[in-house]
Amino acid sequence: MKKFLQKVKACGAAVKRFTGRCAAVLKKWSEGCSKTMEKPVAFMNRFSLVFHALMSAGIYFIMEAMSRHSIPEAWNFLIGSPKVYAYNTFMIFMTFMIVYLFRRRIFVRLLITAFWIYLGYMNGTILSSRVTPFTGQDLHLITDALDVVGLYMSPMKLITQVGGVLLAIAALVLLWRYAPKYQKKIKWPLSIAGVIIVPVLFAGSTKLCLEQRVLSTYFGNIAFAYQDYGLPYCFFCSLLATGMSEPYDYSKDTIDKIVEDDKQTALSEDNDTEKPNILMLQLETFFDPTTVEWLEFSEDPIPNFHRLMQEYSSGAYKVPSVGAGTANTEFESITGMNLRYFGPGEYPYKTILKKTTCESVAYDLRNLGYATHAIHNNKATFYSRADVFKNLGFDTYTSKEYMDVSNTTANGWLKDEILVDQILDNLKSTARQDFIYTISVQGHGEYPTEKVLEDPAIKVTGAATEEKNNQWEYYVNQLHEMDQFVADLIDALDNFGEKYVLVMYGDHLPTLGLTVEDVTNRYLFDTSYVIVDNMGLEKVDQTLCSYQIAAEVLDKVNIHTGTMMQYHQNRRKTKWYLQDMELLQYDLLYGKKYAYGDDGTTPFETIDMQMGIHQPEITRVISLPDENKVYVFGSNFTTASKIYINDEWQNTKFISNHVLQVKKVKLTEDALVSVKQLAPGKAKRVLSEGNTMMYVAPVAEEETGETNESGDTTDMEETDGTTDTGSEETTGTAPADSEAEGTGAAQ
Repeated sequence: MKKFLQKVKACGAAVKRFTGRCAAVLKKWSEGCSKTMEKPVAFMNRFSLVFHALMSAGIYFIMEAMSRHSIPEAWNFLIGSPKVYAYNTFMIFMTFMIVYLFRRRIFVRLLITAFWIYLGYMNGTILSSRVTPFTGQDLHLITDALDVVGLYMSPMKLITQVGGVLLAIAALVLLWRYAPKYQKKIKWPLSIAGVIIVPVLFAGSTKLCLEQRVLSTYFGNIAFAYQDYGLPYCFFCSLLATGMSEPYDYSKDTIDKIVEDDKQTALSEDNDTEKPNILMLQLETFFDPTTVEWLEFSEDPIPNFHRLMQEYSSGAYKVPSVGAGTANTEFESITGMNLRYFGPGEYPYKTILKKTTCESVAYDLRNLGYATHAIHNNKATFYSRADVFKNLGFDTYTSKEYMDVSNTTANGWLKDEILVDQILDNLKSTARQDFIYTISVQGHGEYPTEKVLEDPAIKVTGAATEEKNNQWEYYVNQLHEMDQFVADLIDALDNFGEKYVLVMYGDHLPTLGLTVEDVTNRYLFDTSYVIVDNMGLEKVDQTLCSYQIAAEVLDKVNIHTGTMMQYHQNRRKTKWYLQDMELLQYDLLYGKKYAYGDDGTTPFETIDMQMGIHQPEITRVISLPDENKVYVFGSNFTTASKIYINDEWQNTKFISNHVLQVKKVKLTEDALVSVKQLAPGKAKRVLSEGNTMMYVAPVAEEETGETNESGDTTDMEETDGTTDTGSEETTGTAPADSEAEGTGAAQ
């Protein structure tokens, strides 16, 4: 530690010397500029608008080169779409108008330049690891990104990135202090007029470009939109345009007409028929790798999925994203709503669904008496699921914090095989029919470029470089294990003995640089689905969109309920299907909710959702005062389980699912001991908690001849927190002798 502190001190001294020298240089430059640069500065000030225009064009070219990872591609864009290029240049030029309101004009120019260049850098960096570009909605995902950044960047790369940002900030601070100032008197009327007039002209040019179809407000494919309309325009569209705009012809009469026929169909439903358990399984980054034309495999990487597609209803599954956006495929699959009507690049999980309920297949089945469950072998708060699932109709949500996290992939994701037992636990937890929505995580990137699998089950060849081949081989072997998990799950469901329908699908393609020319179907927004059952349902192969899958599954088992579900079942092949879907979707989420009746209120309330099926349970507390240790014995403990003493968090060591330990603590008489499940993070968000025990010190053996080991438990209300949290995962070994002298019992 002493050496480390000395290195930190030496590093601080070096930084101080460097900044001091930079400050001296800048100060000298500032003092000299007034003489040597007097004429050039006067000339540039006189024609500053022209120089701003040239700077804007240059900055935009750099942004596009970074985004497209190619200078020639940026040049081709300039030549091929000069109007779009000019429009985006005008947007950058508009931001330079604020320079005229400051005396520190060099600093302000550099600050604006740094903003735009960094935006291009961020987009290029993100596009190197996923197909979806950098959008305004990514800013809502910053906390989730920080949680997984270690899985995508090496420590050295992360340190370099952070160091670069800090260095840039330091440079800007020095420029603010020492850069030359504008010496003449600011012409405030002219400056303010320019700041007002240029944005007005820009608004007019925007309207003109939209009318002439140079630009568009609809992004059917946001990745292609960035290519066609440019980074600045698309980014700010995604930042400012969220939610849904009111469609043309939206009215009560229009909505009543749309839902009238659907309600008649629901009335004819046979509700006396016994309904099966319904399960939806979203497989992370799962698709058929044999569709990549240049890849070769030592054997079929997903034999079980291929067999199931031959035996049961299956087909192409059209998803809204590529390389990322799991939550958006999830949103469409659960709600039956189409993301194309939302803002470009929007994640409803991060916007509307955090504050309002939304009709979903879970709510619809819950109204029919189903118990509704969500399962995910990743952290509870990722994509805000711990909050969103309450507004989607789920009774319970079992996340990674309630699972054994020991079996992970080489890049740190929990393997999917653990989900078999989790699904069975959910089925056993109620006597009713169950709806279970499961999200897997094993196939998640980033995929290592070095060879990490010594003896892979599937050997892969055909990629352009050794690094790419290593990535594909690693990824395909994860798919192979996920394929085996699928087979194990079906065996478990068959042995469980209840009727079921299980639909499985991939959420998107991987981030491995695929283009439309690489895959046999020439389309990057297709995965595959299969609907497995033990009821003898008719096999029907067809292409489905992710917002159609839930309605299709319900239709197969003769369930015709729910506004969106009925709509898809009755209108999927009709003429005005997409137009009326937009009207109905707007009405349910943002409009007056005419579909629910004249009172205009939604019938769906936020669920008092239970986190986890099994809660931590304390059976005994032992204190070793001589060692300053406390052991808590019980069941259902995980690495997310943390001991609280008198409602104060303790630094807990996970030993096993039956034993937890706290060091440097002495229990006092009547201390209240509880175990709570915490989500990762510094906020210590409590997901749920089990029972509480009151500690009673043991009676000395000399007086009683025995130790009191009886105990009663006091049930505590389950807590469902609302802010982010954290806990440190630790491991250890159990005490050798839990009956040692000096231990105590709990009461």
